[in-house]
This record gives sequence, C-alpha cells and structure tokens, in this order.
Amino acid sequence: MTMAPRLRKFALTAHVVSSVGLLGAIAGFLALAVAGLTSQNDQMVRAAYLAMDLIARFVILALAFASLLTGLIQSVGTPWGLFRHYWVLVRLLLTAFATIVLLVKMELIGYAARLSAETTVSRADLRAAGIQLLIHASGGLLVLLVPAVLAIYKPPGMTRYGWRKQHEQPALSQSILSSWAANFQARHHWLAESVSGPPISAQEPDRKLPCQLPTPPPG
Repeated sequence: MTMAPRLRKFALTAHVVSSVGLLGAIAGFLALAVAGLTSQNDQMVRAAYLAMDLIARFVILALAFASLLTGLIQSVGTPWGLFRHYWVLVRLLLTAFATIVLLVKMELIGYAARLSAETTVSRADLRAAGIQLLIHASGGLLVLLVPAVLAIYKPPGMTRYGWRKQHEQPALSQSILSSWAANFQARHHWLAESVSGPPISAQEPDRKLPCQLPTPPPG
C-alpha cells in the first residue's frame, strides 16, 4: 500500500524530526553522564543524575518509540518496502535494538537518580552506575548514527524477497495490460457490429426499405 503524497511527506517529516531529536537527546544525556562522573561538586552530581532520569523517561523513550513507529510507516507506505532492501531492514533492526536496550536500562537510570537523591551520596555506587550509563549512552549514540547514515546514502542491495517482488511486478503489469487490451478489443468489435447492423442481403427479400417508393398500379 502506497501512501498519498501529502501523507507521505507528513510521515517523513515526523520520522526525521523524531530521529534527529532522539540523537540530540542522547547526546545531552551523554553530556550529563560525563558531568556526573567528573564533577567534584555534590550538588552538580545530584542535578546531573536527576536530569538524566527525566530526559530518559520523558524525552528519549518517547522519541525512540516515535522514530521506530514512523520508520515502520515510512517503510510500509512507500515503494521502498519493509523487507525489500537491506539498508531499510538494518535501520529497523538497529532502531528496535536501541529501543529495547533503553527499556532494559531504565531501571539502572532510576537507580542512579535515587542514589543521587539520598541525603548521603554513596560516590562509589553512584560512580559505578554512572560508568555503565556513560558506556551505554555512547554505544546507543553510535548505533543510532548508523541508521541516519543509511537513510542518506541508501546503499544498493535487495533481499530475496525484494528480488522476487521486483520480478513479479512486471509480470503482473503485463497481465493487467493484456486483460485491458482484450476487453477493449471485444468492446470495439461489439460496437462496430451494433452500429453497422446486419447486411442488406441477409434481410428478407420482400421487406421494403424505408427509402423505397411503392410500385404504381398497372394501366
């Protein structure tokens, strides 16, 4: 199913905005993770991990699902298809993988935020959690950069399903055209017969034609 041009542009805009926003949100999360690990100010450390929890829950998670959903709509509703090209399939798998890892690590992000909110901060435990978050944020940013590059360059390469669909399409189009041509020819033949009518020789010999004058009486 191919979307209408306006709907396709709207879906493309939503996908680009959500994908770019996701990269920016993860970059901000990464900056806060670095600040939480390197700062010697306890207030700065607390604020960094609390902000990371808010960004992850209300920004990164929402943009990740939006990017995944709009990517699916773009694939299904355009001629690119979902399983026809390797670059589309790789983009989908990487985005899904990053979203699943984010869901798994939400507990760790919440744990670090709870530690930072305590009266006495355990710097050792908080540092251990911060290192894990820094590693995962860096890996997530690199993973999500790959779909962005693939969307720009669109490297060639079709899956077996894509090759099969590509070869089926001309055969289907040829069959439709042949059916239309046969139907048109039959209608044209029927119209020609209905206009011309049966030949005069086939009519009754004693039937008078509309333009024939009556025979005068003898004498």
